[in-house]
Amino acid sequence: METLNMSRKERNRLTVMGQVKHRKLSLREAAEVMALSYRQAKRVWRRYRNKGDAGLVHGLRGRPSARRKAPRLRAKILARYRSRYADFGPTLAAEYLRREDGLEVDHDTLRRWLVAEGLWQARRRRQQHRQWRERKACLGQMVQLDGSHHDWFEGRRAKAVLMVMVDDATNKTGARFFEEETTRASFETFDGWVEEHGVPCSVYVDRDSIYRCERTATVAEQVAGQEPQTQFGRAMGLLGVELILANSPQAKGRVERRNGLLQDRLVKALRLRGISDLDGANTYLEKEFLRELNGQFTVAPASPADVHRPAPGNLREVLSWEEARVVQRDWTVAWENVWYQIDRRHEGMSLAGKSVLVRRLLDGTEQLVYRGQKLAWRKLPARPKRQPVPRAAPAIKGDPTPAAGHAWRGMGGAVGKEFWKAVKKQGRLARAQRRAVDSGRPPLRSGLPPSTALRPKKEHEQRQSTKGHSLVS
Repeated sequence: METLNMSRKERNRLTVMGQVKHRKLSLREAAEVMALSYRQAKRVWRRYRNKGDAGLVHGLRGRPSARRKAPRLRAKILARYRSRYADFGPTLAAEYLRREDGLEVDHDTLRRWLVAEGLWQARRRRQQHRQWRERKACLGQMVQLDGSHHDWFEGRRAKAVLMVMVDDATNKTGARFFEEETTRASFETFDGWVEEHGVPCSVYVDRDSIYRCERTATVAEQVAGQEPQTQFGRAMGLLGVELILANSPQAKGRVERRNGLLQDRLVKALRLRGISDLDGANTYLEKEFLRELNGQFTVAPASPADVHRPAPGNLREVLSWEEARVVQRDWTVAWENVWYQIDRRHEGMSLAGKSVLVRRLLDGTEQLVYRGQKLAWRKLPARPKRQPVPRAAPAIKGDPTPAAGHAWRGMGGAVGKEFWKAVKKQGRLARAQRRAVDSGRPPLRSGLPPSTALRPKKEHEQRQSTKGHSLVS
């Protein structure tokens, strides 16, 4: 038998037995080198003498194991895998075979069977260096929030998004399906976490526009030294929750890996139960799937302390949409093309021209708040029409036209356009006559000055025209 088919221990024994054969080692010395007793060394030497190299190979080499599964069980499991769990990984398939079909098989054994049948292939992924970050020590110290966009129902309905929250210290998971990843979806997911566990110390999110504000700070924010915030960021600030923005998806690896786990296991679970709507999927998540998932994949934190804080009484008002609006003179407030009329009972507050807070809660309830006090109001069907304020015309007594001999007319007032045209014409004629006298030529019959094109040059002009010429004709 070739040494390549031997184990390392068997090849070492082959070398030692060769030394004994050539009388370079005694059998007792060989026993010490092989870490065997003298009696066992004699047995090894006897097999080597009788069978040669093959005598050093273990006697059960190539024989089926006594612990192997029965061939009928193997065939049954592989048939069940092909018919129901064809795209399942070995680990997940072993769990479902045990729970759903009562077929017990280790996931490593199932993996070997699938590889041998060509039903599974090892996947190798290129690795990129990342800096490892230690988990937080306490439950509630930091939770990671992310939306997982995926074809969760495999074409049975339109695509949806699964909002996932994962505790950094324990991997405890909360999740809920929504049509899209919006501020409302983030609010409802966070509200569900707070209802079950309490308010966490910090939330780790990506740089989506839901969590990061793109606009520039207003003058008021610059004066107050505040950065512009989204509605979610404002709510976290009111709750005292630190909002941490990740620089890359790998930075919040806990929730990203949990998304991958859910995209594998949850998709298959929804398929096996025939769930094709969001309500049914959320019910299954809450009552069954998340309990099993957390029971299987939750880890113990480094510290037994739970640092979640109790939810405040006004949590529903914090998780809302708010915006400041100025009260008009008719005591109306406009927000998102809707007009609100403030009740007359607040007249003593003199609200016209002041800023009030317009708030919309998750359930659609709307509130108008001024300095912490909720105002009474009613919604107007349309924008109120502002009536122009009539102005009284000035009273005129008698004929306002000045008399012919009035002093105002002597000053040039109320004489009309024709009067001023005549005055300007007389001025033009006077200027033309002065130019004609200066030129020595009589004025034209039109009153305009004569042309100066043929005017004879004066003596000093003739001297200037010949100045500088050195050649004489």
